[in-house]
Amino acid sequence: MTTTRPLAAGRTVPMTILDSYGYPLTLGQASALAPWTGTVHAFLSHGTRTPDLIAETLRLDPHFAMGHAAHGLFCMLLGRRELVDVARADWKTADQARKAVGASAREAAVVDALADWLGGYPSRAADRLDAALQAHPADPLLMKLVHAIRFVLGDAAGMHRSLESVAGAVGADHPAYGYFLGCRAFAFEEAGDYVTAERLGRQAVEHAPDDAWGLHAVAHVYDMTARADAGRQWLEANTAAFAHCNNFRFHVWWHLALMYLDKGDIARVLDLYDEEIRAERTDDYRDISNAASLLVRLEIEGANVGGRWEELARLSEGRVDDRCNIFADLHYLMALEGGDRREAADHLLASLGAHAEEETDMGRVAGAAGLPAARGLEAYGRGNFFSAFHHLDQARPALRSVGGSHAQRDVFERLAVEAALRAGLAGDAERVLRERLALRGGLDRFAEVRLERAARMRAAARIMQDESLRAVPA
Repeated sequence: MTTTRPLAAGRTVPMTILDSYGYPLTLGQASALAPWTGTVHAFLSHGTRTPDLIAETLRLDPHFAMGHAAHGLFCMLLGRRELVDVARADWKTADQARKAVGASAREAAVVDALADWLGGYPSRAADRLDAALQAHPADPLLMKLVHAIRFVLGDAAGMHRSLESVAGAVGADHPAYGYFLGCRAFAFEEAGDYVTAERLGRQAVEHAPDDAWGLHAVAHVYDMTARADAGRQWLEANTAAFAHCNNFRFHVWWHLALMYLDKGDIARVLDLYDEEIRAERTDDYRDISNAASLLVRLEIEGANVGGRWEELARLSEGRVDDRCNIFADLHYLMALEGGDRREAADHLLASLGAHAEEETDMGRVAGAAGLPAARGLEAYGRGNFFSAFHHLDQARPALRSVGGSHAQRDVFERLAVEAALRAGLAGDAERVLRERLALRGGLDRFAEVRLERAARMRAAARIMQDESLRAVPA
């Protein structure tokens, strides 16, 4: 800890203050260290106190450049149009602060990464933060920011590469060791190494009992390897690991609902939807995506979801011009189609079309994957299953770029399969199912049932085409 001396303008000259990980902070007030440490921990654990703690940090030291920039990046990760202006103000304040009182190279990287994203290039932000992480490999804030941004970009290879490059710098004595393990577990899962992912995820929760990300990485493993019973038991035995979370806890409950859906327990899935997944009826895109994708899965299974689409569609109407996150836009559209909001759905499709013309990261994603997927959702919602399949199939090779996880994007795979079957395209349905299985470590009930259905359709087609079975004219 250090002392400070006043500037002429009433500010303070920052002195070297080391954070919990051994790196210097340009803080003018030593009292800001505790809430900043809390901010980093809350961000790592998806805790509800993150906004309050960073606000307290900046109240105590309003000239902390990295603090303002981190707040801006947190805003950008939320994928909301109105928060882009907040993040832009954060960058301006951060830039003024570093010019006035200075910033280390590590801190400057966070400030400049925010500028990259505000300029339309989250990929550059991730690369910049990754470079800073290489120079400061034990910094969990840089690690988690890179991880989070690459998750938004659907860059599983980048997540894995980033974490493995610094894994040797973080040992069991590191204060954030469990959270490093949790992120590594998720990266291994998305890379298809389910054995390593499960082992690291379990270790993560042992080292950091509040590591909801590591806990949920193991749930992903169970989903991808078709072990619904083991997944259900894992989550139900560890609810304390995500009880402290912000709305990420709704996503963990969503994973539990997927386990029950695989068992065919529709009543339990609907209970989880009402009591946990939509416990708070927010329009946060992550909450909308949990809900909308689950309702789609339920309807594919023939379940009656009642009036549950209505509130999702009403909330999604207010987000049709966000253009912040393609994954979010697709789930808003899912909700609008489910709630029969044709005019708003058309508006969102037009907005996506305009977005695809932009020379930005998200603009390119909108053109390559967002528009064809959106057209597939529109066609499916309106009963044109032949068109729906071909649009969704067109989107599939680039769909990873919309962000999210294998489990989250699987709703588009399920829709493509279901559309193919309803359009009589049994061969295409089998092809998608086989390609889907190649990414997974087990055959789930969804695939098993549809493969049987496709086989029956092909057998029926062979019978219809068998000339020897045709009646011979008298």
